[in-house]
Amino acid sequence: MKNPMLEVVSLLLEKLLLISNFKLFSSGTPGEDKGRNSFYEISSFLRGDVLEVPRTHLTHYGIYLGDNRVAHLMPDILLALTDDKGRTQKVVSNKRLILGVIVKVASIRVDTVEDFAYGANILVNHLDESLKKKALLNEEVARRAEKQLGMTSYSLLWNNCEHFVTYCRYGTPISPQADKFCENVKIIIRDQRSVLASAVLGLASIVCMGLASYTTLPAIFIPFCLWMAG
Repeated sequence: MKNPMLEVVSLLLEKLLLISNFKLFSSGTPGEDKGRNSFYEISSFLRGDVLEVPRTHLTHYGIYLGDNRVAHLMPDILLALTDDKGRTQKVVSNKRLILGVIVKVASIRVDTVEDFAYGANILVNHLDESLKKKALLNEEVARRAEKQLGMTSYSLLWNNCEHFVTYCRYGTPISPQADKFCENVKIIIRDQRSVLASAVLGLASIVCMGLASYTTLPAIFIPFCLWMAG
């Protein structure tokens, strides 16, 4: 049976991660600044390679399948609204992506290298060095990716594009980006100044908005939880 408190904490962490990395989906992303006419040395990519696209705060990952095709996990609100593949197969816009993250609906889809990178620079198999893990054979990596194609749930913390790629590449779904964010949250929680700050904000909300359940309970509950967690 799932713990309701853990589910609430997980949801809050996901929303914080989304907010802290909002620039990734804004109109100012590197890919959009450069446009989508960048030239890529597709001939240098091997089937099963991990393609990595650095963004403002996060990195997007995909598995190269050959023939200018990349499999990657992409949130998309349109998947929850229509079964028309003619519409859902079009390049996912920023609005579709953001709403897809919020409602946790996504698919592991295939796009061209150009559509996947959206004008950004591409790193190849950089995860092998950063994670220091032994990769599976490239053909096995590509086959794993192809078997995963289709609809899937989405979670910034538990099932994002990095989880998909690391499962295919190394056999274990992990996300160093999500882990790093959680570690930063732990540091904030352990800092007792967070308790004081939340208490002050709680009192300020009571003073400004009056003594009511929707102001009093958070003012007491949040500092208490931070104190206990610290």
